[in-house]
This record gives sequence, structure tokens and C-alpha cells, in this order.
Amino acid sequence: MYTVTINKFGNASEVFERVEQAIPEPATGQVLIKVMATSYNPVDGHLREGRIRAVTGPFPFTLHGDVAGIVEATGADVKDFKKGDRVYGWTGGFGQQDGALAEFMRADQRLLAKMPVNLSFAEAAALPLAALTAYEALFERANIIAGQKVLIYGGVGGVGHLAVQFAKLAGGEVYAVVSKDTDIELARSFGADHVINYNKQSVADYVQQYTGGAGFDIVFDTVGGPNLPNSFAAVKLFGSIVTTIAMSPEDLSPLHFKGVSFHVVLLMMAIVHDIDARQQGYGKNLARIAEWMEQGKVKALVDGQRFSFDEVPAAHLFAESGQSRGKVVIER
Repeated sequence: MYTVTINKFGNASEVFERVEQAIPEPATGQVLIKVMATSYNPVDGHLREGRIRAVTGPFPFTLHGDVAGIVEATGADVKDFKKGDRVYGWTGGFGQQDGALAEFMRADQRLLAKMPVNLSFAEAAALPLAALTAYEALFERANIIAGQKVLIYGGVGGVGHLAVQFAKLAGGEVYAVVSKDTDIELARSFGADHVINYNKQSVADYVQQYTGGAGFDIVFDTVGGPNLPNSFAAVKLFGSIVTTIAMSPEDLSPLHFKGVSFHVVLLMMAIVHDIDARQQGYGKNLARIAEWMEQGKVKALVDGQRFSFDEVPAAHLFAESGQSRGKVVIER
């Protein structure tokens, strides 16, 4: 089988190599998947560039955790999947975990679910990490309830556009923050009740306009870094902030004096530390999300430009250029 590996850290144009390898045998609890599609996530770029070396395996290794494909074989103790099943999941692509940039890959059964029947492989591959992140942030960390005011930074991003839809499903009043006017209608199409262009309004302005100065019940920050102080300013007294990016030195005094609940979502930790309950939760959450997709309650945003497995460097470069609109997919 072919595998697209990296033998060093660096730019996408320099590090990928296509090699031939033997098809692996699935171990106990594993499923062998014929990979039909995968999608790019920012973590793939961070791993490729060596920014998260603590979890990367020895060279060469294969990137990408998002996968959609067909079960080719199963190892011992696999009960929920059989040969021919169409599955999707976020399965690793770091450490000792197989990556999806390959013809076949092994995946832990706990991290998989049956694909939504109404989606193509490309659409299904765009979902797992982003959808699982949004789901955990809102339902398992912020414990969203109907009627809450939910502010989502990056409202049309890979995670953000799904968070908007999940928050609406939960009965929240959703405020999507975007960077340009051309994204306003897109955010509304995902169910946002209000859309804020942060280049035209200050945090103080939209907190006053939409909450009377009190702040939002939940702030989901998919931007992080320099945007975290904006989240601190936007949240209400005793509110909740969930972020996907907290690797920056910030003054936490605003959180202290508001009594805020602050959460960080980083799904890879459950795989790195082999936390069984959380990994089983990923599979169960993906099954629930698949039901919502089949019921037409949630839709995925996939960029119109597609790439083949011969174009992996180009896919990474395009995803990192800021030109994409939705998830960048690599497919057969």
C-alpha cells in the first residue's frame, strides 16, 4: 500500500514522501480501514512543523486523524464494526497511532462510528475532530442549557460553524463572531441569531448592545491566543469560557473577579494517555452527531477545492494560506 509520510519537520512543500509499505494487520480492538478521505486540521500543521514534539512518534510517521472509509478487516474483540461498514472518526495521526494519509490505516474502535448515510466520504471526513471539539466544548464543558446567550468566536471556522449549529440545537441564543461582512450570511445559514464583525465593533460595544453590559453566559473561543482577553471581557459574572487554544501567557485576573469557569478542550490528550472512558465517549458522540446529520439538523462546510492523495503538500499549503472556505479535504 502507499503511505504519505514525513521524515523531518518543516514546511509542507519540503517534508512529505510517498512510500510503499505492507498493509498492517489490525490488533485487538482495532479496525483496518480503507481510507477514502481525510481532512486537514490545524493540529496536522502543528505536528508537521514540530510544534508538538512531545506527542510525535519517531520518523517516519504519518499525519492526519480525520478519516472516512470502509472497514477492510477487524481485530479481536471488535463487535460493533464488520467488513464493508462505512465509518468515520478522529483516530490519531500522532505518536504511535496510524495516520490517514495512507491507503489503509488501523484505528481504535472506540474512536469510530458509522458514517452518516446521507454524506459522501469527503463530507464525513471533514467532520470528526471539529465536531467532537464543538460537542465537548458546549455539552460537556459549558453544560449549555436552553435560553443561554452563547458567543462563538470564529463562527464560520471549522469548529465554529458546527458550534453554532450545536448551540442552536440546545436552544441557545447564538452570537457568531466573524472577521468580514461576506461571512455574515454564511453564519446566519448555520443558524446564528446575531452575527458580529469584530473589525467593526469593539467587545464593549457588542456586550452592551446584546447583553446590556452584563456579558454572555457562554463564550466559546476557537481563536485563542491574543483573542482570549476579548473572551474574558465578553463573559458574564459566573459565566463559562471554553477555548481550543490557551498556549499564551494571559492575565487571569478578569476571570478571578468574575468567578468564571474556564475550560480548555484538547482531544488528543485522551488518546495520548489512553483514557478509556473519554475515547469511548468520542465514538458515542460521533454516533449522535451522525444522527443529527442524517436528520438534516447539522451540515458540514467543505471547501470546494478538493485534493487527491498525490497532492498532500498542496492541500496543506492551501489550508494554511487562509484562502479556504470550510474544511480542506483530501480524497481518492
